[in-house]
Amino acid sequence: MTQTVHSNVAASSARPPWRSGFEFALLFGGGPLLILAARRPLLLFVLLWGAALVAAWFIRGKRALPHHPLREISAVIARFLFLGLLLTLLCWLLSPAHFLELPRQRPRFWLILMVLYPLLSVWPQEVLYRQFLFSRYAALFRTPSQRIAASAVAFGFAHVIFLNWIAIALTVAGGLLFARDYERHRSLRLSCLEHSLFGCLIFTLGMGRYFYTGAAWHHG
Repeated sequence: MTQTVHSNVAASSARPPWRSGFEFALLFGGGPLLILAARRPLLLFVLLWGAALVAAWFIRGKRALPHHPLREISAVIARFLFLGLLLTLLCWLLSPAHFLELPRQRPRFWLILMVLYPLLSVWPQEVLYRQFLFSRYAALFRTPSQRIAASAVAFGFAHVIFLNWIAIALTVAGGLLFARDYERHRSLRLSCLEHSLFGCLIFTLGMGRYFYTGAAWHHG
């Protein structure tokens, strides 16, 4: 794993720091602002998938597998069970009227969302905010703490398009968790698994309303 980090630093250090910083700000800062200014939900998915596919091409051949995959999967499940229980209790206490509203009121749509969300949303986000960011900007963010912080902040800022602080706060917290774990195992599959579990739980508990562009932009 250390060898992979060093090779990424060496490969990206050929670019001047100012150029890497400008590119980072343009992609992870300018991208969300462009989507917010346009206020077109379709543009969100087009840019997200377009950027993810380009990013995946840039970092092709740099994928790593965790040293102990079964141990890592068990750790992901254990963290999800513990943190998911706390999040469930918090949602039940703070917003009982919306608790489990999607599976209760729209069960068919909820089932479709549980299948499509990991496929259409999680993969491109993890490619961009974990795999690509950690590889492409290894020379810009040289320490684990810097990479984790940059990933979490960029991931949280991406959700400014939903026009509410709850979406940003949740994704910064989630970004810290996902980035910290990715820094250790460098597995896109494990990162997607963890993101999918927490994302599906958020929608199930009734907090999906904070991540709906239509509602946010209609009132914007």
